[in-house]
Amino acid sequence: MIALFCKNVRSVFVFLAIAVFCSQPVNAQKKQAFDPVKFEADLEKFIASEVELTPAEASEFFPVYREMRKKQLAYFRRERCFRKVDTKDEKACAEAIRKRDKNEVELKVLQKNYHERFLTILPATKVFKILKAERKFHRQCFRKAKPQKK
Repeated sequence: MIALFCKNVRSVFVFLAIAVFCSQPVNAQKKQAFDPVKFEADLEKFIASEVELTPAEASEFFPVYREMRKKQLAYFRRERCFRKVDTKDEKACAEAIRKRDKNEVELKVLQKNYHERFLTILPATKVFKILKAERKFHRQCFRKAKPQKK
């Protein structure tokens, strides 16, 4: 009887030990939570290196750029509301389309105004390179976030 009890305890112990060791790699592979502060810092660092901004140019440009990004986020948050629209409700969909179009136009006007401000700070060649670098950074982030095929 005692031998049977010891065998069961040993089996349970071995099972628990295996479970603990197997769960360690799973925990190590968990995705990190999105950190918006780190994202913005990485974006600015990427832009500065891609465009080769001098420290003086960067110190003048990035405060205005951060201001624009902050305002853009308000538009992006509004855009998220449209995900919840009932696609079976004709009236709600029509209203969502109009609001979304209005939001996108306002976003483009905001971008245009800030691009004009950027042109007063930096040469057009650098502003254009900044816009390209921003798109490149976002594409790279999406590629990194995409699950890898095994």
